[in-house]
Amino acid sequence: MPILTIFTPTYNRAYTLHKCYGSLKRQSCKDFIWLIIDDGSSDNTEDLVKSWIEEGIISIRYYLQENQGMHGAHNTAYNLIETELNVCIDSDDYMPYDAVEKIVSFWNENGGENIGGIIGLDCNAKGKVIGTELPSNIRTSTLFNLYNKYGVKGDKKLVYRTNLTRKYPYPVYPNEKLVPLSYKYYLLDQEVEMLLMNEALCCVEYLPDGSSMNILKQYKQSPKGFRFYRMEMMKLPNTPFLFKFKQAIHYVSCSVFAGSEDVLKHSPQKLLTLIALPFGIVLNKYITFKVLDKYTNV
Repeated sequence: MPILTIFTPTYNRAYTLHKCYGSLKRQSCKDFIWLIIDDGSSDNTEDLVKSWIEEGIISIRYYLQENQGMHGAHNTAYNLIETELNVCIDSDDYMPYDAVEKIVSFWNENGGENIGGIIGLDCNAKGKVIGTELPSNIRTSTLFNLYNKYGVKGDKKLVYRTNLTRKYPYPVYPNEKLVPLSYKYYLLDQEVEMLLMNEALCCVEYLPDGSSMNILKQYKQSPKGFRFYRMEMMKLPNTPFLFKFKQAIHYVSCSVFAGSEDVLKHSPQKLLTLIALPFGIVLNKYITFKVLDKYTNV
């Protein structure tokens, strides 16, 4: 059994998925399984993947499900993965040729039951690190502390122990397609720290139809999922006041989009939410305007 599963949620991405496949074929270490979660694609994704399986170059598992959105595909992946480690490589991303080798060797040298996994770097197609590098003076950290204590910026690549990622499944709401993925990561922060690895493990391309480029639209279209996320973030222990206040503002905004009339009743931080009410309403109006402006002027 390989030590690593690379899983890729995909939805109508046959036109770009070949880049990810090409990078996995070129890996210097092929001690991995590629698990593809097809989230209800209507293009030729299934036929394409079946042709790759027949090539027999790398180990590929394919799973087709009804469309549940990114977080629903992650839920499915975590239930299917059997290897010790897993990492998500999105359908519009790809891996440097030695990424798997670096992950496996680094984990074999430094990993253990008291460690949650590895935090590595994302880079663009030219090899430039997305955001900032990781602190060089510490060996481990939580993801939350990296961003809120050490000032790290930009997307990072997360390699987790699989038995941990089965915890805290994302809720799936009818007709909604996203719960922010960091919900799971920040809850796992309460249990374990991650090894820091200042190496590029993924090359990221932000496509026009991707999640990152449409976050405000998703915010408006998946208000219950985002509202759930903000409620959970307000519950996190030992977090700065400004962090919790920001969550309360977004909680109010999401509640308005969700049509909730009991904003204060369901809030885990009622006084903070009361103070945040006017700011949340303004934010809601701003997002409504931005989404309307962006998608009526395309």
